[in-house]
Amino acid sequence: MKTQSYIPQRVIIIGAGITGLTLAYLLKTRGIPVLILEKCNRAGGRIHTLRENGFIFEAGPNSGIMAHPEVAQLFESLGKEIRPEIAKSQAKKRLIWKKNAFYPLPASLKEAIITPLFTWSDKIRILGEPFRKKGSNPNESVASITSRRLGKSFLDYAVDPFIGGIYAGNPEKLITRFALPKLYALEQTSGSFIRGAISGIKKRRKMHSQKATKEIFSVSGGLSTLTDRLYDILKSDIVLETANLSIIQNGALWKLDFCTAKAKHTLLADSVVSTVGAHILPDILPFLKENEKQLLQQLIYAPVIQVAIGISGIHQCRYNAFGGLVPSVEKEKILGILYPSACFDNRSPKGSCLFSFFLGGLRNPDIYDLPDREIKELAVKACSEMLKIKADARIDLLRIFRYKNAIPQYTSIVGPVWEWISTFEKQHQGLYLAGNIRNGIGLADRIRQAYLIADQIKNDNNTGAH
Repeated sequence: MKTQSYIPQRVIIIGAGITGLTLAYLLKTRGIPVLILEKCNRAGGRIHTLRENGFIFEAGPNSGIMAHPEVAQLFESLGKEIRPEIAKSQAKKRLIWKKNAFYPLPASLKEAIITPLFTWSDKIRILGEPFRKKGSNPNESVASITSRRLGKSFLDYAVDPFIGGIYAGNPEKLITRFALPKLYALEQTSGSFIRGAISGIKKRRKMHSQKATKEIFSVSGGLSTLTDRLYDILKSDIVLETANLSIIQNGALWKLDFCTAKAKHTLLADSVVSTVGAHILPDILPFLKENEKQLLQQLIYAPVIQVAIGISGIHQCRYNAFGGLVPSVEKEKILGILYPSACFDNRSPKGSCLFSFFLGGLRNPDIYDLPDREIKELAVKACSEMLKIKADARIDLLRIFRYKNAIPQYTSIVGPVWEWISTFEKQHQGLYLAGNIRNGIGLADRIRQAYLIADQIKNDNNTGAH
């Protein structure tokens, strides 16, 4: 295999997921030359929309939230042909599984009073929430802060299933200020969830002008429409199917060695941005010290299996909700079920429904290793027992997707990890560690991070920081 070298690059990005693609796009539009190295044979990362038998379904994330104005800014900059598809109104309805049935998560005071999800003692207890003393432990868990302020039933049947749906994690282990920083801020700044939520309503009205609407979104035709558009703009600046990547400092530059099918390559760059997971960093940064590798290894990732199921012979009106989440106290194998065809147009043929089932997580990690046959059995059983779909309905689609390191868990270890990243970047000018190891795990968080790093690279270049 021959060795091929390239002239120095301004910025090289590792990973062609949504973070890497957005960052490369922003840098390119600002006149900064950029190159992306991607190990897979396609761009998009975990975002991957598929089409089969008339269904449009996701193999990765099913939707995002317009949580930051940068999301709207990205869509606007890409032109009219790429627009966010805002979820239908029924997406506001969330279901929680309790004792063999799904119940709506209360969205009003009246619903909160009559719901069977919470105990009467906690319903009464919540009246005192605005007057409870705020916590003083910066590393308080999500489970602890919820139980302390709202009560055990609110933890079991509201927050726990939410954590299972977002992090596939354990609220006893997740640290509130890392995993749910906005919830933590409600107590710290307003002294109360309720007072903070009321104040937040007023702020959200103002935020509409900043384009952070909090609405659930996808893209017409699926989320890959967005990443495919970015790829089309950047394809001359992307190298796919790379392997054996190694990054080391070479004077004021960074030296990258890697292989493709045809050759070995060596690149030099002013700046390098990694968007890969913490578990991959020791492989691509051979100069890491042993204690640094051990620190990164402590960041846990939840394994997740997603099963896309398309069923004909049922009416969509029976499933007009965002989906249903399953609390850990119910001891089910399923973490949750999303109803994509209820939220977005043209996701299933007429007379059919599309569902996304999620299994595994830290609640049932052993499920990840089950064969496809048993995963299929669990999902089909859930169709019957949880969705109440009759046996005469026909399954037209069933696809299984596995992610061993799906979601990083923002436990107590992320404090030291984030502190290390800050110090590490100062010690290694021009090297940036990005991706979902910090700044949040949601789609909007990834886009916002790309904007922040693009600004940082531009500022560092202007000030000669490296």
